[in-house]
Amino acid sequence: MNYQKLQQTFLELRSNRAFELFVVAIIIFSALVIGAKTYNIPENVLKAMEWLDLLITTIFLVEIIIRFLGEENKKDFFKQGWNIFDSLIVLISLIPIDNSEMALVGRLIRIFRVLRMISIIPELRVLLNSLVKALPQLGYVVLLMFIIFYIYAAVGATFFASINSTLWGDISISMLTLFRVMTFEDWTDVMYETMEVYAFSWIYFITFIFFTAFAFLNMVIGIIVQVMEEENEKEKKAKAVAQGDLTIEDLSAQIEELKTMIQSKNSFR
Repeated sequence: MNYQKLQQTFLELRSNRAFELFVVAIIIFSALVIGAKTYNIPENVLKAMEWLDLLITTIFLVEIIIRFLGEENKKDFFKQGWNIFDSLIVLISLIPIDNSEMALVGRLIRIFRVLRMISIIPELRVLLNSLVKALPQLGYVVLLMFIIFYIYAAVGATFFASINSTLWGDISISMLTLFRVMTFEDWTDVMYETMEVYAFSWIYFITFIFFTAFAFLNMVIGIIVQVMEEENEKEKKAKAVAQGDLTIEDLSAQIEELKTMIQSKNSFR
C-alpha cells in the first residue's frame, strides 16, 4: 500500500507542470553551459562549469528515476523510444571520460542532451512524429523530384556545357547548379549567361523552378501539414480518453474507422 502511494506521488510529480518547466529550464541551462565551454574562459570558471555539468547530470538522473518509478507498469516505460533515449543519454553522461581519450565522445553526448527538450515538450514530440510518419509519402515526392532534376541536368549539360563548363560540365555538376537555381541563389546570373547564346533558354529555367520550387515543395509542405493534423487529432483523442472525456459514441466511431482502414488495406493485398 505504501508503495502504491509512493508510486502515485511520483506519477503526480512527473505530470506536474512546474516539474516539467523545471526540467526544461535545466535542459536550456545545460545547453548554455555546453555553449560557454566553446569560448576561451579562465581555468577556475571552467572548473566551476565541470561541477555544474555534474549537478545537471545528477538532476537528469533523479528526473529519470522519478519518471520510471511513477510508471505503473515498469516494462511500459522502456516501450517508449524517447524514454530509452533519455536513459541512454543520462547513463552515458555518468561515465567519467572527460580526461580520457573518449573526451570528445563525452562532449558530444552532452550536446545531445539538448534533444531531451523534444521528449519533455509534447508539442515538439508531435512535430517530430509527424515528420517521421510523413517520410514514406515524402519519399515518392523526392523520387519524382530527383527524376525531374536528372532530366533537366542532362538537358543542361548537353546544351550549356560549352557556355560554362564549371556549372554545366557534366550531369552531377549540372544537378548542383540546378539546386542553386531551385534555392534562388543568384539563379538569374546563370540564366542570363545561357541566354546570351540561347535566347529562349529562360523557358528551361522558368519551367524547372515551377516544377521544383513551387509544385514539389508545396506538395512536401502539404503532406507534412496533413500528417501533423492527424497527429494532433490523435493526441487530443488520447488526452480525452485519459481524462475520461471521450464518449462511447466517439470510441465506436474510431473502431469503425479502424475497421474500414483494415478492410481497405486487405482489399489492396
